[in-house]
Amino acid sequence: MKLESIFWDYPKFTDRDYLIKFIRSKKDTDVYGWIMTRFLEYGRVVDTLSFFSIEEISRYLPQLKLTSYTRKKWNRLSKIYHGAARK
Repeated sequence: MKLESIFWDYPKFTDRDYLIKFIRSKKDTDVYGWIMTRFLEYGRVVDTLSFFSIEEISRYLPQLKLTSYTRKKWNRLSKIYHGAARK
């Protein structure tokens, strides 16, 4: 897992167990959206999907501040994976 590439400036978030607990404690807050944004912008898809479901990502996408490239990428991935999960 490449958490250093996502949280290079927040070393405490590079500890997977700490990050999982932190994310769970911040559900439905602005901090949760900020963490998801960091994953979407800087993380690998496989790492992002190990912390957030594609359904969650799809739900949060409209409200996150993302680059246009990242938004297009995750909209596309959301359509592909979300559709595959329903079959």
